[in-house]
Amino acid sequence: MRRIALFLGAVMALSSCSILGNTNWDSAQLGSAMANAATAASITDAQVVELCKQSTAQLDARNKIDNGAYNKRLQNLMKTANVPGLPLNFKVYQTDEINAFASADGSVRVYSGLMDVMDDDELIAVIGHEIGHVVKQHVKSRMKKAYMNAAARNVVNAAGALGALSQGVLGDLAETLANSQYSQKMEYQADDYGYEFAIANGHTPYSMANSLQKLVKLSGGSRASQLQNMFSDHPDNQKRADRQREKADRLTGKK
Repeated sequence: MRRIALFLGAVMALSSCSILGNTNWDSAQLGSAMANAATAASITDAQVVELCKQSTAQLDARNKIDNGAYNKRLQNLMKTANVPGLPLNFKVYQTDEINAFASADGSVRVYSGLMDVMDDDELIAVIGHEIGHVVKQHVKSRMKKAYMNAAARNVVNAAGALGALSQGVLGDLAETLANSQYSQKMEYQADDYGYEFAIANGHTPYSMANSLQKLVKLSGGSRASQLQNMFSDHPDNQKRADRQREKADRLTGKK
């Protein structure tokens, strides 16, 4: 049954790329694309982690890495952070953009623009939220889908070594990693993880609620254009903030 499900997933990837309707492809090209997509559907978790590692490395090369005050603040903030089975490493990208992401290999990248608008309580909750997407397998799911789509377009040979991926394909995967969009259910799961992560590292239970509330405010303010996909494309951000505040109220006895 799992093989059938994987093949159906490959066919869905083909459909999403409009390959089945591509009249410019001959039967051999179409057959190759379908074979690639079917093979890519069986990519292992270890291979997905390797894809994430390579994609993060490309993003690191494209961005200016801070080694000053921003980095010092981040390293100090995360000095007690520990996720079993996930060796975390942290870097700051110097940019006005308001974003952060975590990779399946344990890499966490925080944009200095986010650090400018968040206090430490809020920042650790956002970082916890991003790590939550990794722990809950959301990142692996998104990266696997992106790789399947690339295989279906015949821009990668799914049977080949991951190390042979072109810079263009890695760039697409890196974009998926840095700016993934998740379902409401996935966002709620990541919010809950961020809530627990902040508390576990000695911060207020209101950290997650306050970070979401701040992002709601920013989305309607002068810095809205600097917000990335992390939160800005979710219409229920206020609902998410209220949900986390209610959890904190129950924990602290306010409700």
